[in-house]
Amino acid sequence: MEEIQSQSDHYRSSSSSASSPASRVPAFNFFYLRKPGSLGQPISFEDSPEWEDTDADVRVEEGGGDSINAATTSVSPSLSKLNSGSLPSPHLPEGAAVARKIAGASVAWKDLTVTIEGKRKYSDNVVKGSNGYALPGTMTVIMGPAKSGKSTLLRAIAGRLPPAAKMYGEIFVNGARMHMPYGSYGFVDLETTLIGSLTVREYLYYSAVLQLPGFFSQKNSVVEEAIHAMSLGDFANKLIGGHCFMKGLPSGERRRVAIARELVMRPHILFIDEPLYHLDSVSALLMMVTLKKLTSTGCTLIFTLNQSSTEVFGLFDRICLLSNGNTLFFGETLACLQHFSNAGFPCPIMQSPSDHFLRAINTDFDRIIAMCKNWQDDNGDFSAVNMDTAVAICTLEATYKSSADAAAVETMILRLTEKEGPLLKSKGKASNATRIAVLTWRSLLIMSREFKYYWLRLILYMLLTLCIGTIFSGLGHSLSSVVTRVAAIFVFVSFTSLLSIAGVPVLMKEIKIYASEESNQHSGALAFLFGQLLSSIPFLFLISISSSLVFYFLIGLRDEFSLLMYFVLNFFMCLLVNEGLMLAVVSLWKNIFQSVLTLVTIHVVLMLAAGYFRIRSKLPGPVWTHPLSDIAFHTYSIQGLLENEYLGVNFAIGQVRSISGFQALHSAYDISPRSNAKWENVLVLFLMAVGYRILVFVLLHFYARKNVSLHRLFRGKHNSTA
Repeated sequence: MEEIQSQSDHYRSSSSSASSPASRVPAFNFFYLRKPGSLGQPISFEDSPEWEDTDADVRVEEGGGDSINAATTSVSPSLSKLNSGSLPSPHLPEGAAVARKIAGASVAWKDLTVTIEGKRKYSDNVVKGSNGYALPGTMTVIMGPAKSGKSTLLRAIAGRLPPAAKMYGEIFVNGARMHMPYGSYGFVDLETTLIGSLTVREYLYYSAVLQLPGFFSQKNSVVEEAIHAMSLGDFANKLIGGHCFMKGLPSGERRRVAIARELVMRPHILFIDEPLYHLDSVSALLMMVTLKKLTSTGCTLIFTLNQSSTEVFGLFDRICLLSNGNTLFFGETLACLQHFSNAGFPCPIMQSPSDHFLRAINTDFDRIIAMCKNWQDDNGDFSAVNMDTAVAICTLEATYKSSADAAAVETMILRLTEKEGPLLKSKGKASNATRIAVLTWRSLLIMSREFKYYWLRLILYMLLTLCIGTIFSGLGHSLSSVVTRVAAIFVFVSFTSLLSIAGVPVLMKEIKIYASEESNQHSGALAFLFGQLLSSIPFLFLISISSSLVFYFLIGLRDEFSLLMYFVLNFFMCLLVNEGLMLAVVSLWKNIFQSVLTLVTIHVVLMLAAGYFRIRSKLPGPVWTHPLSDIAFHTYSIQGLLENEYLGVNFAIGQVRSISGFQALHSAYDISPRSNAKWENVLVLFLMAVGYRILVFVLLHFYARKNVSLHRLFRGKHNSTA
């Protein structure tokens, strides 16, 4: 501590250009919104929700000031010095009154520690003994450098930690141990997969129908409220991803669409991981002003942030500052400036507060100082903080633990948890039948609009079929054409199946959309599988019938309608099996390169075991015969097509003798002489299609959920204590 004190004293003596926030910060440097009802004074630590007032009338006045019908409270002693630097609230965008009030909920966490094995180099504790709270109608930001535990703390509070994490401590919602049922809260992840071929209004409407119970027509008002709340009115009818002649939405609007998706449930609490991710300064300010307007409806907003501009910083109500999992400060945003000043690190003039905070606690700056140790700035030093970052962190942590701010946080948590308020209630879910119908219709709309889904595959299939058909055309119907026709059918089935790998990126996108929606319980594995299957059937049938017609007549197969229809049905089932195989591989790897590599390997192996290069009865060993030849869908498809063509056909040898089609094929391919054998092969293909989708269901239900949080486990349960 003597070393820390000496370096801190050295910093105070060398920072004469900096002063305390009260005397340093010009009024125009802070775009600061105070809580309504407290004009002329900063936000108080003693603000506490009254449970019976959770539905307080909330409105935004056009005159520039905020007004909420709630009791005002006394001023925190720690902030009384900062009153002189505050400004009246600025005009909010679109200045209109908020149409819908939300009953907010208070959230408090006490001694919260999160451990993830192997996450940190020196310690498994990602979050260490954090205390804090969030009140209705306020913005609480969790700020810190990279790998400081921001997202982990946010997920712990929301009950969405990964399975590998262990949490110790207590979390309270409205004074009761954490109970957040479905629909009472929303969580916006760092990256949300949006559907580019839908407009903003369409995307939010389908999201609302997937989430909310009731009739479809009742969702329109909810969607319009979400569009208005996130200021998306000008983009409501624009495609999210655009098309070849039109650009999609900018990153800022995309982020607001992701947030609006959660607002259709009218959540009491909204968690957002990095709302300013990949946004420029203007988009960031617009985003935060929009979120500030959202809190005026009563919603409790908790989010993480890496850093912000001065204007954005002034919009926050409370800040939780983390470094390496340690809480360096929790309290009012302006009080954080006073805390740094008290610890010996006053924010220099003309520097953003968040930049100053992160400069003091980010260890990466030590490497920059070491690299640039010979550089000099106008004040004679490259850095405004003239001490080692580790020492600065220790100083700030020690100062906070002994400060009145830390005591005020503990007092506030005690007040919030001393009595239980109303429990949050579930708003109900859409039925599985509704979700299947919505996902099917939405997928049909997406597939019809996006060229790369099935239209491109249709063109590729037609080109491949034309190539195969022209190469093997003019075979005739003599005995000598049998072997060549077997080769043509093998090439057609095998190469078209191999070509379907071109659809892997599309299936990968569908899996990502499912994972994004399932993480918030908007969808389920069963509904997704049925929706994907039902929506893909028309396109697969279109591909099968168009390709089959071209191949069938170019090759010169038997000219009978029933045989043609069987050919189409057999090839359709083959495509259906192959689609299930691709879904299973994509669900397993969730990576395009690995999925393509795996599928190519599987197809090559199955083609070798399909009985063309060597008939099945002569394949060596238990591996090639059983199980590879048994699980190769090429085998059953080719067998069925050959049985459809050659059973019941006789070939004349000379003027007296003739042989059956079965005998003619005996040395070229193994088929069954039974008349109904071809339908048995179709049945096997159907069972394989069902089996692959059952496998996909298992993978989605277990493996694909390994990165999804355990929010269902935490919901309604008491958190364990250390």
